[in-house]
Amino acid sequence: MTAETIIQSLASGLLMGLLYGLIAAGLALIFGLMDVVNFAHGEFLMIAMYVTFFLFAFFAIDPLLSAPLVAAALFVFGAVVYLLIVRFAMRAKANAGMVQIFSTFGLAIVMRGLAQYFFTPDYRSIPQSWLGGKTVSIAGIYLPEPQLIGAMLSIAAFVALYFFINRTDFGRALEATREDAGAVALVGIDKNRVFALGWGLGAALVGLAGAIMAIFFYIYPDVGASFALIAYVTVALGGFGSVFGAFAGGIIVGLVEATTALILPPSLKSVGIYAVYLLVVFIRPRGLFGSM
Repeated sequence: MTAETIIQSLASGLLMGLLYGLIAAGLALIFGLMDVVNFAHGEFLMIAMYVTFFLFAFFAIDPLLSAPLVAAALFVFGAVVYLLIVRFAMRAKANAGMVQIFSTFGLAIVMRGLAQYFFTPDYRSIPQSWLGGKTVSIAGIYLPEPQLIGAMLSIAAFVALYFFINRTDFGRALEATREDAGAVALVGIDKNRVFALGWGLGAALVGLAGAIMAIFFYIYPDVGASFALIAYVTVALGGFGSVFGAFAGGIIVGLVEATTALILPPSLKSVGIYAVYLLVVFIRPRGLFGSM
């Protein structure tokens, strides 16, 4: 194992970690806003990848160009899911937490089943794209262009999210609703509107990630399951409800995954992720940046 091999692996892990952070950011945003874990988060990613694939297959739109369209479509989808499902689940008088869990978990099963029925369980991929199969060399380190562009988009998305939350009226309304959802009604803020837009924004982030991942990853109905599990760990590692904790957690997960793959067989690369997570849970149960 040479120093070049280690640096190459860590660089690849960093790029994937930034994408993991982008996937997990939407999950953290929704939890921080409403204390609801979206168990259909992986299926949102799956839908984003299928939308990207069909935009390419039927309209020849490259994934890089379709990424904003996919993010916009997922924004609408996320808002609709809140208005038609989650809003009513939150009104449960008894066992509200379980009702919310099973509503999104049931949604995940339905979405996966519909995808298998309409799209078949076959694996699909985008054979040709502007970035597909290309690499760039930086100081002798070869980086895949899709992951590199995805990492840059992830950083840009987090910067935009920071300014959106801290410098806009809606961002302030989002934070106020997060702090006290009952009190905001007294100043004329529609809680359901804020929640719907929050769900839309969280879905848009995962939609952006899905569009990029469709370039280099197979697309099939169960594709979201493994990434959702990583997203849950990333959110818990960074701190539940902390969007920027998800960003840092994603980087840590990517680097740990790459390091584990150097030491253990690639099939066991997830072992390091869960080992680090368990260590953090024992030392700091609320996560690295959590405030709960």
